[in-house]
Amino acid sequence: MAIESGFLDELRARTPLFSVVGRRVKLARSGRNWKGCCPFHGEKTPSFYVYDDHFHCFGCGVHGDVISFVMQMEGKSFPEAVEELASAAGLDVPKDDRRSQEDVARTRSLGDVLELVQQIWSSALFTPSGRAGLDYLLGRGLTRQTIESFGLGWAGDGRGSLTSALAARGVPPEMMAEAGLMRLDEEGRPKGELFWGRVTFPIRDRKGRLVSFGGRILGDGQPKYLNGPETALFSKRRLLFGLDRARAAVRAPRPKGAPVTDLVVVEGYMDVIALHQAGFNGAVAPLGTALTPEQLDVLWQVDRAPVLCFDGDAAGRRAAARAAEVALPLLKEERSLRLCLLPEGEDPDSLVRTRGAEAVGALFASASPLSDVLFDLLAGGVSNPGPEERAALRRKLVDAAAQIPERTLAAEYRSTLLDRFFETFRRKKGGGFAGGARGAGGGGSGSRVPQDIQPARVDPVRERQRILLGLLLRYPDLVPEVEEALCRLTLPEDYSEVRALLLDLSAEGMLPEDGRSLLEALAGREEEGLVRGVLSEGALPLNMEEKDTSLAVAIRTQWWHFYGLLNFGQFQQDVAQEVARFAQDGADMAEWKRLQPRLEALAALRRGEMDE
Repeated sequence: MAIESGFLDELRARTPLFSVVGRRVKLARSGRNWKGCCPFHGEKTPSFYVYDDHFHCFGCGVHGDVISFVMQMEGKSFPEAVEELASAAGLDVPKDDRRSQEDVARTRSLGDVLELVQQIWSSALFTPSGRAGLDYLLGRGLTRQTIESFGLGWAGDGRGSLTSALAARGVPPEMMAEAGLMRLDEEGRPKGELFWGRVTFPIRDRKGRLVSFGGRILGDGQPKYLNGPETALFSKRRLLFGLDRARAAVRAPRPKGAPVTDLVVVEGYMDVIALHQAGFNGAVAPLGTALTPEQLDVLWQVDRAPVLCFDGDAAGRRAAARAAEVALPLLKEERSLRLCLLPEGEDPDSLVRTRGAEAVGALFASASPLSDVLFDLLAGGVSNPGPEERAALRRKLVDAAAQIPERTLAAEYRSTLLDRFFETFRRKKGGGFAGGARGAGGGGSGSRVPQDIQPARVDPVRERQRILLGLLLRYPDLVPEVEEALCRLTLPEDYSEVRALLLDLSAEGMLPEDGRSLLEALAGREEEGLVRGVLSEGALPLNMEEKDTSLAVAIRTQWWHFYGLLNFGQFQQDVAQEVARFAQDGADMAEWKRLQPRLEALAALRRGEMDE
């Protein structure tokens, strides 16, 4: 069975080797790679190493890629192993027929066409017709050695010059179009060369094979940078410029004590080339698109914690936020990111030329963990928040952490983000906030509503909000259990300040045992007036002495009942998710006890049986 090599490359790229091996072999980190005891011969000392695209045992000499591992481990034939891996990756194996064989041959021919074009354009750069392009590259600080190493070239000013040159070598316009060198009209016929009057950049896949070109126009024309279209060889979403070089540099053995080569993602071709020339051989760049999930998968196969480098201007911050949004659902314990925001107005190319390699290296070395940059991006512009802004920001932080599928890692992110939140916007004893935020506001005992002045008509929404907060004031130990739901509620200003007080005390580990202790702790402070205001608006006993299990469940059920009255749609959705997670993870008594009050409250709300 002959299978197209392009499909096999795609299958290997979509199937991380360490995850396939790790299901059968206990692996441990060894630098950038993994090691474990060889599954093909009995050994007690690990000598079996797993790299991003192959494995090797230094004990018995077994060697191969992800396909051969499945073949040897499970005794499968080559087609059977391919079928198994393709099914897991969501790919369909191409049928082995005459047409597919012709497609394979044609794909190889397209690669030959691109190599022929590369020879023409790289030679043209050093002729009088390409002088403008060569001067531009030299003016950007590139050496002739770098220019030749990357195969940079010049697409001539005449729109038909390449067509004529290739026709003389037997390449028709139709094949040029298939290779991504010509535009197509509305009927799919070749209508004009894509690259002309531009400096050209060869684009290679992870194995170094030429798959397309990029081009930069000289002067003020648009678009400034142009990439070839999607073809049988080229997919922008799955490739990164310079990946073949960076992959080799990151994986290369290094002398003892030599610095590790970081995989660094920058914005464009010139950034990559300038960094490689300066010794940063792990630099890569997307190809005219924002960073995609497929590109992140490719990066993580090379380095578990690549550095994403963005310009420090507004556009760079937006790009960093988009990258974080794409990355969060893909994070795992062995997959992380570091982010580096450059000084405003600078890019890697300009920094290398003006400040030197040492300064750029220091910036990359100081790249921040994703959690730090994520907080800065979400909290950007929040410097003096009121209760509503604090609650909204806290909700954003919690929601961001919830996008991570691994629950343990998601919990760590949530904890880290909220630690930063309370450190940055911590309530001071005098009622203000760290970081220049304003105080909790008018409060004092004199601001509470007098008992003899009651509104002619009770607002039912405010009354539900009051009872919900009152339960937490009487039973503060409930706060950690319900804080995510509490943050979702829209509350009036005075109630928002009570909520902020409870959340702050919870984060600082200073929640008292009961409502009386809370009031004693707040005696003489502005917050005392806020709390008494909630408790004095209606009949709400300060504390119940009983602490038995049935009462604890009843109190929790009542709290969730009032939450459901205020936010039923969200409550119903959250309970459904909790039930699904409980069913998936298996029976756990502690988890069931936590879930039981919510189920009872939801059931009662649906039946309309629970009286307010």
